[in-house]
Amino acid sequence: MLKLYQFRRTWGIPNLSPFCCKVETYLRMADIPYEIKTALPLGAPKGKLPYIEDNGAAIGDSRFIVDYLKTHYTDLDRELTAAELASSTAMQRLLEEHLFWAALYSRWQYTEENWQVNKHAIFGTLPPVIRDIAASRTRKKIQRQIHGHGTGRHQPEEIFALGQQDIDALAVALGDQPYFFGGNPTTLDASAFGLLINIIGCPIESPLKQHGLAKQNLVEYVERIRQCYFGSD
Repeated sequence: MLKLYQFRRTWGIPNLSPFCCKVETYLRMADIPYEIKTALPLGAPKGKLPYIEDNGAAIGDSRFIVDYLKTHYTDLDRELTAAELASSTAMQRLLEEHLFWAALYSRWQYTEENWQVNKHAIFGTLPPVIRDIAASRTRKKIQRQIHGHGTGRHQPEEIFALGQQDIDALAVALGDQPYFFGGNPTTLDASAFGLLINIIGCPIESPLKQHGLAKQNLVEYVERIRQCYFGSD
């Protein structure tokens, strides 16, 4: 059976990683059997989670994992037109290459309170001495990544203003539809749910979260997918 390696469940959401949540949501939307293996990024392909093992292959990065699932199992995008596929790719880039960084900043750099919540969720099961060292080193590494990406060079209000623009765009694109392309879920929905639930559905406080919570259609969208695919968890 396909094995999905990801962080342990916490905060009452499927996963604290938007990308782990994306892959598991895709698996559930596509009705692909799988087994969860709780893990940390150490030793993972490409040094990050999630990754999967299937038929002797280990595949890292959620984009390549989804491509594999489309090819070897079920393609949720098979009914989309070429124009819809192009829009899906663009919206996924908005989510995963832009809005994601504002969400990451809110956890690892914005406030000390947020950092402590994040630290406990990720490193809380480690022995105290190892936990503090690993958490501190990882935090510094991710803060360097946020700065290198460019997001960390802005002021907090600028970072969240950019993220709020992304949320506005998502709310308009979704409108009153159940999913972004109508009545059936696609890869974009797995990606959007994975990030949005990690913005509005976890105990990390920020102007980004408050802005998301003010978008009623996005709140209802997240809750609808949670109940449909994770209701029994």
